[in-house]
Amino acid sequence: MSAPPTPATATATAPPSRILSRPFRAGTGPGPSTDHATARRRRRRREAAAGILFVLPTLAIFGLFKFLPIAGAAAMSLTRYGLDGEITWQGAGNYTRLFADPYFWKSLGATGAYVLLFVPLIIVIALTGALLLNRLVRFSGTFRSLLFVPYLSSFVMAGIIWSWIFASDGPLNTALHAVGAGPVPFLTGDQWLVLGALALVSVWKGFGYSMLVFLAGLKSQPAEVHEAARIDGASNWQAFRHITLPLLKPVLFFVLVIETIVGFQVFDTVYVMTGGGPNRASLTLLYFLYDEGFKFLDFGYATAVGMVLVAIVLVLSLIQRRFMEGKDAS
Repeated sequence: MSAPPTPATATATAPPSRILSRPFRAGTGPGPSTDHATARRRRRRREAAAGILFVLPTLAIFGLFKFLPIAGAAAMSLTRYGLDGEITWQGAGNYTRLFADPYFWKSLGATGAYVLLFVPLIIVIALTGALLLNRLVRFSGTFRSLLFVPYLSSFVMAGIIWSWIFASDGPLNTALHAVGAGPVPFLTGDQWLVLGALALVSVWKGFGYSMLVFLAGLKSQPAEVHEAARIDGASNWQAFRHITLPLLKPVLFFVLVIETIVGFQVFDTVYVMTGGGPNRASLTLLYFLYDEGFKFLDFGYATAVGMVLVAIVLVLSLIQRRFMEGKDAS
């Protein structure tokens, strides 16, 4: 007759299902793994705290010089603020007056037309220049420096030079007269002609920055992918459309947002070359803000124009981001 099984033997001979179904008791489980998970969580908390401490000075400076002025401007836009320092609460009165002001809508239309001319033109020229520089083997650094020089010049100097070029007796109209085209009123004609001339000056002045951004994006693309496309017989256009451009989408989105913001903030070129004319054809939003704030000394109303401009740029940036994300998903 066999002896009854001991507890150790019963445990060893018990079915696996019975062993796994037994309730867990504190102190009998795998303690080292639990301690390891707790230590990992503590380490993550310490790393997060250290990261916050590192970025806290930057966040403080950014908030002091960015968010705080925006909040102050938002508050000022709800008041009537004069040079004498007297502040009168207006509430939404400045915005109601703004949306009923025909000059505001005229400046908004002029700014929108300028952006439609400026942004596609500077992206095409900057991307074309980056593609050409990316193919250069010799003297690429020299050409990069030469093409970047206009970006380092001031808008005032560029405006003065191009005002002379676009003048009725300037070199451009002189060359057109030599071929029988006659003088063209670049800065005194209709709105699209004037805004086109202003956009051309801004593109000449600023395309060097976007070109270098595009060039950095092209240099970061893997050469193996382009080499495989050439081996498969893809043409230059096919490689650009199906490889280069999709890989360049993050850079393209960055340039698109930056140049859109630059386009809505155009002021110096307008101030130097046209002064908002002729007949307010080049009255942009920032020039309208300048007139209301520094000519008519209505700072609360001018601040309301600035807040509307901030809202427009923010909404357009979000729309552009959603559009680029939708293109990536498709």
